[in-house]
Amino acid sequence: MSANQPPKPQDAPASSPAGPSSERGTRQGPEAQRMQGHWLLATLGKRVLRPGGIGLTRRLLEAAEPTSADRVVELGPGVGRTAEILLAARPASYKGVDPNPEGREQVADVLAAHGRQTEAEYVVADAADTGLPDASADLVVGEAMLTIQSDDHKREIIAEVARILAPGGRYAIHELALRADRSPEELEEIRRSISRTIKVGARPLTEPAWEELLREAGLEVTWNGTASMSLLEPSRIVEDEGVLGALRFWRAMRSTPGARERVNAMRQSFRLQGEALRAIGMVARKPGSPTDKHNGNHDEHTVTDLGSEAAEEAGDATDREVPAS
Repeated sequence: MSANQPPKPQDAPASSPAGPSSERGTRQGPEAQRMQGHWLLATLGKRVLRPGGIGLTRRLLEAAEPTSADRVVELGPGVGRTAEILLAARPASYKGVDPNPEGREQVADVLAAHGRQTEAEYVVADAADTGLPDASADLVVGEAMLTIQSDDHKREIIAEVARILAPGGRYAIHELALRADRSPEELEEIRRSISRTIKVGARPLTEPAWEELLREAGLEVTWNGTASMSLLEPSRIVEDEGVLGALRFWRAMRSTPGARERVNAMRQSFRLQGEALRAIGMVARKPGSPTDKHNGNHDEHTVTDLGSEAAEEAGDATDREVPAS
């Protein structure tokens, strides 16, 4: 799981993270045992940090249909893997918004590689207060960052997205979801268990709750898709990183003190919650008519130019277009 947007101070896990520490709070033991899970994985060389893997990201972006006419904003770009896909569509502009230094150099390299084709910029700002003008974006993408926010902060971020979206603009999210048929007590225990393991407060919602948050902000859900939460399964790692990337990740994991035990603990936690936990993607639209530049241009580049070999994950993926209400 990845989450570049920092949680609010009240978003810390309900119980103290597991791991060695002294009575006075001086941390001891391997650093890998203390790091937030997503940044540990990034440090080990993993580039795809989204819960549904590169397959769900591609399906999400194909549903969002980025084109060369779009002004794209990505909230929490991580190490830039999704930015690569978005920039391949040659949008009119791209802005990656993130307040954190982690991953900034990797994203800068991605932006520099596409600088001749797209006006690209890294914006140091909070997702709930981007500083961008009203109606200045046609597509906003955010992956694995709402999940670690409190419900109030989730609403603040989505309200900010609704503000910066132009009429007809799209908001694409990729998050963790819980089954809606479990009791509130069971869902809360799952959240606590995940938070202890990844060492950051995790507050995934059920699919209906995610949809309701988007609708509260005046957005219309037009598509959703799901995938298993298999981020650390060997087959998913190979799919996401390629064979050589997977080998580099496993080699780094084995050679980094404490990393192997930590990654195995995260994988086991995800397996234990497998029946109740999955990845979800949604595309929501801001009501209104897009400007003429988004209509009728059959020569526009789109994300599907990259191909969709990894788009379908056998046996664990579903896509659904949501009828207009």
